[in-house]
Amino acid sequence: MQYLHKRGSYWINNRVSDERKFDEESFLRSLTHRPGVYRMLNAKHKVLYVGKARDLRKRVSSYFHRTHDSVKTTALMKLVANVEVTVTNTEAEALILEYNLIKQHKPRFNVTLRDDKSYPYIYVSTQHRFPRLQFHRGPRKGKGRYFGPYPSTSAVRQTLNELQKLFLVRQCKDSYFANRSRPCLQYQIKRCTAPCVDLISKDQYAKDVDAAIDFLDGKNQSVIDTFVARMDEASNAREYEQAARYRDQISRLKEVEARQLISRSASKDLDILGFASNGAIHCVTVLFIRNGSIIGSRDHFPRLAGETGPQKILNGFVSQYYLGRDAPAEIILDREIDDALLLQDELSNRMARKVRIRHKVRGDRLRWSQMAQTNAEQGLNLQVASNATIRRQFQALAETLGLDEVPERLECFDVSHTSGEATVASCVVFNAAGALKSDYRRFNLSPGSAGDDYAAMAEALRRRYTRVKKGEVPMPDVLFVDGGKGQLSEAVRVLQDLELDWLHVVGVAKGRSRRPGAERLFLAGEKRALQFPPDSPALLLIQQIRDEAHRFAITGHRQRRAKTRNTSRLEEIPGLGPKKRRELLRQFGGLQGVIGAGVDDLIKVRGISRSLAESIYNDLHLDG
Repeated sequence: MQYLHKRGSYWINNRVSDERKFDEESFLRSLTHRPGVYRMLNAKHKVLYVGKARDLRKRVSSYFHRTHDSVKTTALMKLVANVEVTVTNTEAEALILEYNLIKQHKPRFNVTLRDDKSYPYIYVSTQHRFPRLQFHRGPRKGKGRYFGPYPSTSAVRQTLNELQKLFLVRQCKDSYFANRSRPCLQYQIKRCTAPCVDLISKDQYAKDVDAAIDFLDGKNQSVIDTFVARMDEASNAREYEQAARYRDQISRLKEVEARQLISRSASKDLDILGFASNGAIHCVTVLFIRNGSIIGSRDHFPRLAGETGPQKILNGFVSQYYLGRDAPAEIILDREIDDALLLQDELSNRMARKVRIRHKVRGDRLRWSQMAQTNAEQGLNLQVASNATIRRQFQALAETLGLDEVPERLECFDVSHTSGEATVASCVVFNAAGALKSDYRRFNLSPGSAGDDYAAMAEALRRRYTRVKKGEVPMPDVLFVDGGKGQLSEAVRVLQDLELDWLHVVGVAKGRSRRPGAERLFLAGEKRALQFPPDSPALLLIQQIRDEAHRFAITGHRQRRAKTRNTSRLEEIPGLGPKKRRELLRQFGGLQGVIGAGVDDLIKVRGISRSLAESIYNDLHLDG
């Protein structure tokens, strides 16, 4: 058992021997009344739940000294074998530590978010002589202006498309821009003013960029007024073509403005949260309001074991969601949460400006809140329908394959390579909720498997199911391999070697026409292949899993191939300069050919001595 106490800026870690039996009464008596964080662990020292408390002794004692109404808490306490605590100076410190520990351990009984991917932004490279508008996701460390966040990639693409039509600001990469000798197609279709070949002055282009930035800042009327003044100025100077361009921009701006829902009362940035639940599935919809305009929404489905109330789910969601990203000026909920004031103060300190968390609103905010609630209910219904479809598919799969029970976990393997180069195998996992992406794995396969699909499949399966045999990875109910009898035979052989031959294995062959619906399934021990009707729910599930495995494998292969081609292993060999490398690759048709060549083959290449050939051979076969 572990007690952590904080003095000043230092953590003092006192560990009690794990071999000693957990003495609940002594432990509770020794707890402080100060604020802190507690972690509940199972017998294998895995964190089951992380919570914070204003008074650690009172909060932790409540788990042991009374009967629990919550099914979730009852299930949790049956698994708890140990408790660790971290004492903090303030409840705010406890809140931050709780957030970090949940993010680190992802305990099964806490509210956790499935999608922790960062939101996209629009980036303007204002430091460039002719700035560029571009899509951006990730750390915002570069010089320039960032606008967002946007709820989805499509929202950014749509906005960039409008900006290109309105302001004719370039979106091409700097390398492309720097090497143009004549205008590209974007200039011809009136999406760019061709600054790359000086068809617009730097000052005029800067005005267009400033107008685009004002538009992104929500200053639509200011942009329109500026364009009206420029149109009048161009008309007075008899530059009628330029005046017509401004006229068209004003017209399009009016159209864009008419499509936006503008707040009549405020132009602040707000997030509106709606919540819906059927007891088993919970949906939190975040509606994004930026500069008084709705720019989109995103549904989240928090995961937690057992039952808990809406307030606790929202409380956990808000802390996990906003302590990891920028918060807007206002966060509006459809109900009160326990830590609203504490979170509000912490977010205000982090953002260095006032952040408000509210639940009693009226006017436009009330209408937006109702809209978020409607979206959450819709998102919940879609998720329930999706889950029901998957359950029917799993039941159909069990009937089709003759399984005794409906499977709970499916795995599928695929292999991707280009003529043996950068061979990658993928493993995707599905359960009754759909794709379980956190359990996906890729395998960078050894050169010995290059070009041999059977050997590649065998290597990937052996690496994966050795871990399964050790208990490090959950055992699937059905294993799918992309391929026919050959791949199936390799899978059966590997599983027999690992004494896992009782596992159901299915080979998925594309069929002669290679069209969806013509797949043939090969089962271990069966001579004849199965072929399902194209509308079979089981076949649709198998197609989805197989296609996902293929997508995941080919993405990994392309990444590995690009990395290999950008940094060739030949570059690391002493004495092998650019000319000799180029000649080697030309003579053997690529890196794989060089790897497969012997010393006697290498010395036949001009400029390669025997000592250098031996050095090349040894360096390229170090792994062997």
